[in-house]
Amino acid sequence: MAASSRSARDAKRRVQQMEAKRELRGEQDKRRKRDNVLAVGAGTAAIVAALVLQLTVFSSNPTEDEYAATQAGLTSPSATPSASPPASPGNGENIPKPETAAGKTLTGELKLSSGALGVELDGTKAPQATAVFKSLADQGFYAGLSCHRLTTAESFGVLQCGSKGGDGGSDAAYTWGPLENTPADNSYPAGTIAVARTGGNAYGNGTQFFIVYKDTVIPADAAGGYTVVGKVTSGLDVVGTIAAAGLKPGDNATDGAPVEPVTIDSFSLK
Repeated sequence: MAASSRSARDAKRRVQQMEAKRELRGEQDKRRKRDNVLAVGAGTAAIVAALVLQLTVFSSNPTEDEYAATQAGLTSPSATPSASPPASPGNGENIPKPETAAGKTLTGELKLSSGALGVELDGTKAPQATAVFKSLADQGFYAGLSCHRLTTAESFGVLQCGSKGGDGGSDAAYTWGPLENTPADNSYPAGTIAVARTGGNAYGNGTQFFIVYKDTVIPADAAGGYTVVGKVTSGLDVVGTIAAAGLKPGDNATDGAPVEPVTIDSFSLK
């Protein structure tokens, strides 16, 4: 009897041990699946974060570190999210017709507080953008506005101007599109004048523009690239000097306000 009881207890113990091992394996399998889900979620979050950086308003254009994060997180700089933000139709009430500039080459001067730049706008490749900037220049819109943003990264060098509030915010009352003359390779050579816009919105152009003072690469977003409206024909060294002076203390190492405030004295086109 005693031997039989011991055998029964041993058998029961073995069964309990087997059940415990099965439960442990089950928990380990669940944990592995859960960890895999978290890993996928973390990877997705990283890609989404990179896309968010890439799709922000160019008035908040990505810093060198953000651009590197985008490149690391995406297989292609032109990758788009699964659901692109809808494009706004824009506010067309005060937007001049592209026909007013179509086929024309406009020349003029952008006079900054630190020096003057000769400029040329291309009404053949970017008639809508050229019409807009001619209209704004004629109205004296830019006089007194600031060039609020400067980037000094190795492959990202621009001076951005024309924010109505001076802080880089877009003007919801003045938006337009579509995109025109966007570079297929995302490259913006030194001297390029391009239009700032809301990220992911081909009709998110406004009053802001940026001057590229050294060869720069800007990834396209869900809407595409940035409209190249013209070029600097003289005085690009003025922007180079602004960049060489550096950024206002306390800003990002390669992205912020110029150390010496830069304002637009006048902008004329003919």
